[in-house]
Amino acid sequence: MKSTSRSSFARFRKPLLMAADFFLFSASYFSSWFILMRRIDFGEYAPTMLLGYGFFIAIFFAAFLAFGMYESLWRYAEAYEFLKCMIAIIVAVIAFVTVTWFVFQPPRVERRLPITVYFISAAAAGGSTLFFRTAYRVFRANKARRRGGKRQKVLLVGASETGVAVIQGFERNPSAKYEIVCAVDDNPAMLGRKIRHVSVSGTTNDIPRLTNRHGIQTILLAVPHVTAKEKRRISGICAKTNCELKKVPDIFDFQSDGREEVIARIEDVSVEDLLGRDVVDVQRFKEKYLRGQTVLVTGAGGTIGSELCRQAAAHGASRLVMVDVWENGLYELQQELGLKFGEKIAIFAEVANIREESRLDRVFAQYQPHLVFHAAAHKHVPLMENAPEEAVKNNIFGTLNAARSAQKSGVKRFVLISSDKAVNPTNVYGATKRVCEMVVQALHGGAGTEFVAVRFGNVLGSNGSVIPLFKSQIAAGGPVRVTHKEIIRYYMTVSEAVSLVMSAGEMARGGEIFVLDMGDPVKTLDLAEMLIRLMGYEPYSEISIEFTGLRPGEKLYEELLMAEEGLKKTSNNKIFVGRPLEIEPANFFAALDKLKTAAENGDRTGLTIKLQELVPGFVIPPTQN
Repeated sequence: MKSTSRSSFARFRKPLLMAADFFLFSASYFSSWFILMRRIDFGEYAPTMLLGYGFFIAIFFAAFLAFGMYESLWRYAEAYEFLKCMIAIIVAVIAFVTVTWFVFQPPRVERRLPITVYFISAAAAGGSTLFFRTAYRVFRANKARRRGGKRQKVLLVGASETGVAVIQGFERNPSAKYEIVCAVDDNPAMLGRKIRHVSVSGTTNDIPRLTNRHGIQTILLAVPHVTAKEKRRISGICAKTNCELKKVPDIFDFQSDGREEVIARIEDVSVEDLLGRDVVDVQRFKEKYLRGQTVLVTGAGGTIGSELCRQAAAHGASRLVMVDVWENGLYELQQELGLKFGEKIAIFAEVANIREESRLDRVFAQYQPHLVFHAAAHKHVPLMENAPEEAVKNNIFGTLNAARSAQKSGVKRFVLISSDKAVNPTNVYGATKRVCEMVVQALHGGAGTEFVAVRFGNVLGSNGSVIPLFKSQIAAGGPVRVTHKEIIRYYMTVSEAVSLVMSAGEMARGGEIFVLDMGDPVKTLDLAEMLIRLMGYEPYSEISIEFTGLRPGEKLYEELLMAEEGLKKTSNNKIFVGRPLEIEPANFFAALDKLKTAAENGDRTGLTIKLQELVPGFVIPPTQN
C-alpha cells in the first residue's frame, strides 16, 4: 500500500509541483500590484495587469522548466538548488521586463513592478522550498527515532569543514544509530558557537568532562588535517573515556569519489592512527624515477615487499617482477595487482629461493630489471636466536646472491631493506642485517650497480609484529604479554616505510645507509594499553597485562645510527644519510666464506664468533627482567 502511494506521487509529482508554483507565481504577481497600488485596481490598469499576468506566468514556467527546477528532489535541496532557483527567477524577471517594458510601454507605477515581483517571488519560492525540506527532515527524523529506538550519543571532535559535513550528513540520514550531542574544537573563535543545532561546548581538553555530563557513548574524530603528534594527543584523551572511538576522512576524500554520504565512511580509529606520524612526502620521487622501469622485488609476499609492489605499480613502472619462496602470498598479491593494474603494467610472479644463486641468475637474466628492492629476509628475533645458521644463510648469503645476480644483469640500483636492529646488535637477526649492509657497501663500485641500504624501525601491523599479537591476546580475553615495562621501540606505518625505501632508491649514489627521522619512540606498554582501550576494554581491570621478561637477543632500546657513521641531511628534511664506511672487500669476503662454512656445518659457536668478528658492536647481553 505504501509503495503504491509513493509510486502514484512520483507519477504526478511534476504536475503537482507546477500547480503549487502556479499558485505562488500568481500570488506574487498580484501581491506586487497590491503593494504598489495599495489596492487591486480593475479600472485603468486592469487590461495591462491581466495581460501582463498571462505573460508573467508563461515566462516563469518557461524559465523554471529550462533550469530543470522540477527535476530536483527538494527534500534534499542544498545551496546549489537554491542558487539555481534564484537565477531562474532573475532570468524570468528580465524576460518579463523586456516584454512588458518594450511591448506594452507600461505607466510609471508599473515600472517598479519587476523589482517588487522579483523579491516576492524569490521569497515565496525559496521559503516554500526551505519549509518543505525542513518539514520533510523533521518528519523523517521523528519517524526514524520511533522505529530505531534509542541512538548512541556522539561527541564530535572538530568543527571545521569536515565537522560541518558530518553534521549535515547526520541530518540527511536521521535513521543512523548516532546522534551528535555536542562538539569540541581547539579554535577559540569556535567556542560557544552553534553548527546547525550542535553547540561547540569546549576544547579537546574538555572531552572527559563533556562525555560524563552528556552520557556520551561514541567520540567521532573529524580532524584530518592536524599533525600526527596532535592527533595522538587527542586520541590519548579520548581513549581514557571508555567511549567508542570512531573517525571520518577529510571532506574532500569522500566527495572526490562521488560518495557524499558521511555515515557510510565512519570507521574505527586504529592504533596506527594513535601512533601515526607525519608522512614523508615522496610523490615527486616515485613519479620521477619509476616511470617506464622494470622493477624487481624480492620477498614480494611480505608486508614491506607487497607494499613496494603496490607502489611501483601505482607510480608508473612498466613491468613488475615479484619474487618470493612463499607461493601463497605471491599468488594472492598477483591476483590483487592484476585486478587493479593489469592493463597498465606487465606483472610477473616468480617462485624462487634467494639462497639459490643460479635460480636468481635466471630470473634476473630473463627480466633484466632496472631497479631491485631486496625485502626477502628472516626477521623474527626469538626464532633466529634458536636457528642462527638459518638467519645467516637466508639473510646474509641470500642478500649476497641477489646482489651478485643484480650486478651480472646490469641492474642500475639495488635497494636493501635493513633494520634499526642492525645498530649495535644484541641478537643474531640484527647482526645478520648489519652484515647485509656491509655486503652492499662492499659491492658498491663494481659493474656499475648502485647499492644502497634503508634502515627503519618496526612496521605497524606487519606480519608477526606486536600489534596483531596483542589483538589476538585481547580477543582471547587476555592477558596481554609485554616483555618489559620500559621497553621502547620506534614505529612507522607500512606506507611510510615504503616511502622511505622509494626515496632512498631515487637519491642513491652508492654505498649509503638512509635513515628516516622517526620521531619519538613509543613504550610497548603504552601501545598495549591504547590497544586494549581501542578494543573496548579497560587495562588491568578487564584485560590484564603480564610482564614476561626480555627474550633472548632483545634489548630495551633500539638505535638508528652507529656513532662512526655520522649523519647528513638530504633534500628531504625527514630523511638522513649515514656516511659510507670503508670496507676492504678482499678481507670482508674471506671472512664471509668462513661464516658460510660455520653456518652450513651447524657450528653455532663458530658462527657467533665469526659474526662478532664481522660486527664488532655485536654483543649478546645477559637476560634482563
